[in-house]
Amino acid sequence: MSTALLTDRYELTMIDAALRDGTAARPCVFELFARRLPGARRFGVVAGTGRLLQELREFRFGDDELRYLRDHAVVSAETLAFLEGYRFSGTIRGYREGELYFPGSPILTIEGTFAEAVVLETLALSILNHDSAVATAAARMSIAAGDRPLAEMGSRRAGERSAVAAARAAYIAGFGATSNLEAGRTWGIPTMGTAAHSFTLLHETEEQAFRSQIDALGVDTTLLIDTYDIHEGVATAIRVAGPELGGVRIDSGDLPTVAAAVRTQLDELGATGTKITVTSDLDEFAIAALAASPVDSYGVGTSVVTGSGAPTAGMVYKLVARQDSAGGWVAVAKASADKGSMGGRKAAFRTLARGTATSELIVVSDGFEQVETAAEHPDARALQVTLVDHGETDASYEGVGGVARAREHHAFVREELPITGLALSRSDPALPTVYEDA
Repeated sequence: MSTALLTDRYELTMIDAALRDGTAARPCVFELFARRLPGARRFGVVAGTGRLLQELREFRFGDDELRYLRDHAVVSAETLAFLEGYRFSGTIRGYREGELYFPGSPILTIEGTFAEAVVLETLALSILNHDSAVATAAARMSIAAGDRPLAEMGSRRAGERSAVAAARAAYIAGFGATSNLEAGRTWGIPTMGTAAHSFTLLHETEEQAFRSQIDALGVDTTLLIDTYDIHEGVATAIRVAGPELGGVRIDSGDLPTVAAAVRTQLDELGATGTKITVTSDLDEFAIAALAASPVDSYGVGTSVVTGSGAPTAGMVYKLVARQDSAGGWVAVAKASADKGSMGGRKAAFRTLARGTATSELIVVSDGFEQVETAAEHPDARALQVTLVDHGETDASYEGVGGVARAREHHAFVREELPITGLALSRSDPALPTVYEDA
C-alpha cells in the first residue's frame, strides 16, 4: 500500500509553491536530529531506520492518492503531474539502527532536490520519533534488568500497527521476546505467552485451569498464580505440576515482598528450579528496585510501548544547506529562540579513549562539500553509513536481517558508554556534543 499520504498537507503545498517559483529542483541538504534528550536521559537509541527504508520503497503517488489530492484541491495540476512521477532519487546517510545518539547528532542527512526531500519529513519523523522513544526506554529497562530476560507485552496499550513497531524497537534495544505474533512474523522476534486471568476464571477451580494448561502446554509452562490467593496458587501449582514446573507469574501486589515469599514457598515445596516472572506495570525504576529480589524475568507492557514517560524522541527535520541561484552552496539555519538549528553538512564521530566513548564529535561544513572522514579521526568511530545511494536503498538494513544486525550493533555500542551513562537518574547527556569546523 502506498505510504505517500502518510504526510502533512503543507509538505505538498510547499512543493506546489516551489514548482511555481522555480525553486523545487534546487539541490538541498536536510537533517534529522534531536535538540535535546527527553526526560533528561543520558542517551537516545536510534530505531526505525529499517522501517523507514521499507516505507520509502512504497512512497508513490498512485491513482487513488492523486485522485484524493485532485478531488480536495490540495495542489495544482502541475504538482499532481510532478507527484505522479515521484521517486526519491537522492542520497540518505545516517546513524545505523541501534546506534546511540545525543543532542545535535545528525541522525539522518537527506540530500536531493527540495521537492523530493521535503516531502519525506513527516514520514521520517513519525517513524523515528516513535521507534527511537520506545528503543530508548527499552534500553534503560534492559540496563536495569541486567542479565535477567525481558519480554515486551504492551500491544493492548498501543495502536495495532504501533504495537508491532514498538515490539521491533524494544527487541533492538535489548528485550528478548514479544507477545505480539505479527511482530514475530514480520521481524523474526521470538514470541512468548501462556494464559491470562480469564483462563483461570473460565474454570470451576484454579486447579482445573492449571491442569488444563499443563495438559496443553506441558509441565515446562508458566502458571499465573495471582488470580485468587497467591500462597494457595503456588501450592496448587506445585501439587498439579510437581516440582519440575517451569515457572510462575506474578501480576499484582508489592512485588519485592511477594516475590520473596513465593521463592521461599517454592523452595520449601522442592521446586527450586521453578522460575519467577513478574509483570505488574513495570518500568525501568520498578525493574531496578527488584534487582535484589528473587525474580528471574520481567514482562513489560505500557511503559515500554509508550516510551516510559517520553512517547516521542523530539526529533526534527530541518534544511541545513542549499544551492543559491548562482549554483553555489549556502549553509542555512533556523534562528528561532529555543528552536534554532545549525547550518551546514555534517559528519559525526564517536571519540574513544581505551574503548570508552568520550564525546560526540560533529564536524560541520559551511556548504555541501564532503566533510572529514574516519581517516582524519583515528581515535574515533565514524557514525554515519549510506542508507540510500541516489535512490537505491541498501537492503541489508531492512527486514528480519536488518533487525538482527541492529540488535547486535546496539549491544556493541552500549558497551562503549562510560559507567555514568548507564544511570537511570535525570542528568546531562552521557557524552558532550563537540562541534568542529571542517
